[in-house]
Amino acid sequence: MKIRKETGRILYLEQISYQHFIMGDALYAVHNAFYLGAYQTAISEASQLTGLSDAQKLERDVFVYRSYMELGSYELIFSEVDDSSPLPLQAVKTLASYLKSPDANRDSTLKAASSWSSDPTTSSNSTCMLIAGLIYTLEENYVEALKCCHCSGASLEMKALTVQCYLRMHRIDQADKMAKSMISMDDEATLTQLATAWVGVNMGGVRVQEAFYIYSELGDKFVWTAKLHAGLAACQMRMGRWEDAEAELLQAFDKAPKDADVLSNLVVVSLHLGKPATRYMGLLKAAAPQHHFCARVEAAEEAFAKAASTSITA
Repeated sequence: MKIRKETGRILYLEQISYQHFIMGDALYAVHNAFYLGAYQTAISEASQLTGLSDAQKLERDVFVYRSYMELGSYELIFSEVDDSSPLPLQAVKTLASYLKSPDANRDSTLKAASSWSSDPTTSSNSTCMLIAGLIYTLEENYVEALKCCHCSGASLEMKALTVQCYLRMHRIDQADKMAKSMISMDDEATLTQLATAWVGVNMGGVRVQEAFYIYSELGDKFVWTAKLHAGLAACQMRMGRWEDAEAELLQAFDKAPKDADVLSNLVVVSLHLGKPATRYMGLLKAAAPQHHFCARVEAAEEAFAKAASTSITA
């Protein structure tokens, strides 16, 4: 990556944002907006594209429906994607069904993910394998998720998902190794920058400061999304800047008031600042009752109640 340092800041060359267009990536703007968390922008950018090949049209539609899925517009996907749609779009629909009703659709979703992995036709389809990896990650089955991501011709997004899996498995060493692999694959890509930042936040030390600069540069260069505000807040939390973290998270909350990660981090920040966290916890339970933070809080509450009842009995 071509960078230069000046007074501690990492400044990216202006040409970076245009290089992908020069290289012929017609979907660059759509991809970039999606990865940054600017989902409505991704949809808008996709609607303006012309002269695409059939393969590019399919890829565009995949990102459009994934964007609608991130916005919670599941019914639109259900109404527009049917059994005659290309398999990658059906895979997106399967994930949308799971996200809308995890408990009701868990068995059928896992069955579909397993079939994609075992069928030679679909196991060579990067979109199907990525969706399968996302499903297994949501189920916290990281071993199967990694198998999906390590298929031949793994995309940059699969590598990014691999980084996420390793981080959730507390294998920071492997996550860092994969992030470096992404740098060798495309050091200027937004996904590469984000993956490097994720690893940096988890590694701590000077790497947190580097992650801080990455989030700042991406926000200033493209658009500040809830995802970028939350990432910057994570850096500030690691550095003990709780008030600054709260300010970033409140900006993220304004942009995405139902974002589970934003809400869970607002709970943590509020507790550190000695402020009430009940409202954010209530919003989190309403927006994402399956979120791992809710499960941890429930387990802690049950343990406390059990200990309290034992103490009273004694």
